Amino acid sequence: MWEFEEKAKNNGYNIICGVDEAGRGPLAGPVFAAAVILPYNIEIEGLNDSKKVSEKKREALFDIICERAIAFGIASCDEKEIDDINILNASMLAMSRAVEKLSVKPEIALIDGNKTPKLDMPAVAIVKGDAKSASIAAASILAKVSRDRFMLKLAEEYPQYEFEKHKGYPTKLHYDKIREFGVSPIHRMTFLRKFFAQGE
Repeated sequence: MWEFEEKAKNNGYNIICGVDEAGRGPLAGPVFAAAVILPYNIEIEGLNDSKKVSEKKREALFDIICERAIAFGIASCDEKEIDDINILNASMLAMSRAVEKLSVKPEIALIDGNKTPKLDMPAVAIVKGDAKSASIAAASILAKVSRDRFMLKLAEEYPQYEFEKHKGYPTKLHYDKIREFGVSPIHRMTFLRKFFAQGE
């Protein structure tokens, strides 16, 4: 999990951050991103792509990562920004914001995916980076847990949609609730155009 960090170190970069996002696919709520600088070669048991880790394990890892990281930043773009600039650009903006929140300035950023956000430092895009880089895996955990916690708060504000069960993702239950109650202020309208166009 340290191959890409090692490459960066061999190229003269010592302060390396991993960056990832969570929540590109949901119909509601923000997209979250996190940036993490880990001590090099630190061992955190069970650290992996957040999608491969159970919710309970993610919650435990969240606290460990926050405690042991040199620095971390967590940021988001809300549903209005997503509708205004599209989900890809919103994801990139959330990543930039997360990096800006770091208390230690990185020399290079390892980004999950095939595109890099606008940053004032070199950045390397790594496809499936959350399964290949410890720094990106840590960022994926922080982003995913932060978004899930945020959606649980929204579930209290909008109990009729049962966000606690689907976190805003396009499940049958979520579509059923939209049919029953219509859209809320936190729904991504650009994600629902096709749904409404089909007269669902």
